[in-house]
Amino acid sequence: MTTLVAELSAIAGSAFAAEGLSAGFGQVQPSDRPDLAQFQCNGALAAAKQTRADPRRIAQKIADRLKADPVFARIEIAGPGFINLDVTDAALAVRMGAMAKDATLGAPRSGAGKTAVVDFGGPNVAKPMHVGHLRSAIIGDCLQRLFRANAWTVVSDVHLGDWGLQMGQLIGEIGRRSTAPVYFEAGFEGPYPEESPVTMDDLEEIYPVAAAACKADPGRLEEARRATAELQAGRPGYVALWRHFVEVSESGLRREYASLGIGFDLWNGEASVDPLVGPMIEDLKRRGLAEESDGALVVRVAEPGDKKDMPPLILLKSDGAVLYGTTDLATIVDRVKTCDPDLILYVVDQRQHGHFEQVFRAARKARLNGKAELEHAGFGTMNGADGKPFKTRAGGVMKLYDLIAMTTEEAKKRLAEAGLAKEYPEDERNDIARKVGIAALKFADLSNYRLTDYVFDLARFTRFEGKTGPYLQYAAVRIQSILRKAQAQDMAPAARSILQTPEERALILQLLALPDAMAAAEGKRAPNILCDYAFTLAQIFSRFYSEHHILSEKDAALRAARLGLAGLTLAALTKVLDLLGIEIPQRM
Repeated sequence: MTTLVAELSAIAGSAFAAEGLSAGFGQVQPSDRPDLAQFQCNGALAAAKQTRADPRRIAQKIADRLKADPVFARIEIAGPGFINLDVTDAALAVRMGAMAKDATLGAPRSGAGKTAVVDFGGPNVAKPMHVGHLRSAIIGDCLQRLFRANAWTVVSDVHLGDWGLQMGQLIGEIGRRSTAPVYFEAGFEGPYPEESPVTMDDLEEIYPVAAAACKADPGRLEEARRATAELQAGRPGYVALWRHFVEVSESGLRREYASLGIGFDLWNGEASVDPLVGPMIEDLKRRGLAEESDGALVVRVAEPGDKKDMPPLILLKSDGAVLYGTTDLATIVDRVKTCDPDLILYVVDQRQHGHFEQVFRAARKARLNGKAELEHAGFGTMNGADGKPFKTRAGGVMKLYDLIAMTTEEAKKRLAEAGLAKEYPEDERNDIARKVGIAALKFADLSNYRLTDYVFDLARFTRFEGKTGPYLQYAAVRIQSILRKAQAQDMAPAARSILQTPEERALILQLLALPDAMAAAEGKRAPNILCDYAFTLAQIFSRFYSEHHILSEKDAALRAARLGLAGLTLAALTKVLDLLGIEIPQRM
């Protein structure tokens, strides 16, 4: 389904081409002044600059050609050469009818035939999820949903941190405590116990102790490094213990992500590509791409034109240990082999951008990325009122579980203040509060452009007024209620509109803009575009609802047309909220 903006741009482009000018000057966009026109084309100004002609004269020639097309109700020239355009009501009605019949609501098929690997999440084994993991989870999940909706084949990977020094630190601490001696017996060949000797609670207690000890005592740090090296070399007891760490952690992480409504196709970690590291390094050495530098093995990635120093990517430290860059490079090799992607998108903190630039340059230099474009979609931080990364009141890092619980409690208060759901069963009230709380968290995050930092303000995020997730949920619930009442009274909606008022036209124009919003959000990796779209749609529907009778309309044809508009609005709002990962309660 061609979008209305694309259709109008093609018509205007043909008009420019007929005048001997580039069709690209015909780009049409929604008007900056919707009180003056529905759409505008500014190409005459650019064409005049290129040809050194009068922009209004060019605009007049284009306008004269456009007047021959029946899709336009009004064409005017404004200012130095802007072309203002209005579309006929009949054209809007036809396109709305087509959208209503399309199960995808006109979603762009920009990813048809293409595969994207979306890498997000990135929690570490043995550590609880905390607010620092929130943005990667929420933004990454929205992007995987959006790409799938736009016809991409998507493979999402949580990419666990499960193969670094922290594993050696845990092994060393458990060995010192003698809580699982069988895993440390040098001559023991198994089998090892199937039940883990540690729980997630144990790991949460052990890891900070082990990390602090290694930081304070060089001897302990060296012990942890030896344990890490022996683990990576395949020592059976350490590998068995490591598997327990991963299984226990993964079980907890799956629950944490599920509480946010987030899932992954792959639960791979750094360890999954360990068998590829050795052959990859040998290949890079054979091709002269890896070289020794101060005892380490590196790939030089500096390029002519760099405005700042770009250090080489270290593959092996002087002691033979691999680093994150090494496993990230091997992960690209693995993904190219198993998925043959067109895009590998990393949704990771912007502070890691330098690291990814090194890895991407090394991959491209060694031609390890196949046909895949490598892209880092970074993001800023969620801050407290002090402008620093969000902490608990005591100054510690807040666990994600506690943040969700806190948000749910605030949502309960807001529901009570608004007099919503008060007569429902307790289980239903709790479920609504959970959905409202999650909506508040997600929308607050996604409504900001991902590269910006934002301040966490729970009281503002959970309001049912203003640009918030709960406001959009309530807007959808209200439309659901209208349609249920209509169904109970045997009032059927109509697929075709009867356009009479500015509010109806504004609503249809916003509905028809959904595919453009989805395309722009994908292209810019910017979920905030979807948030803006949904909020504007809800506001426009609210004005439409306040100005028009729907259920009480006496004219049956007009009532059916307005019910059809309400139904399509609900479908569009539901679709966008689903892309944002936000659930809509059946009622409030």
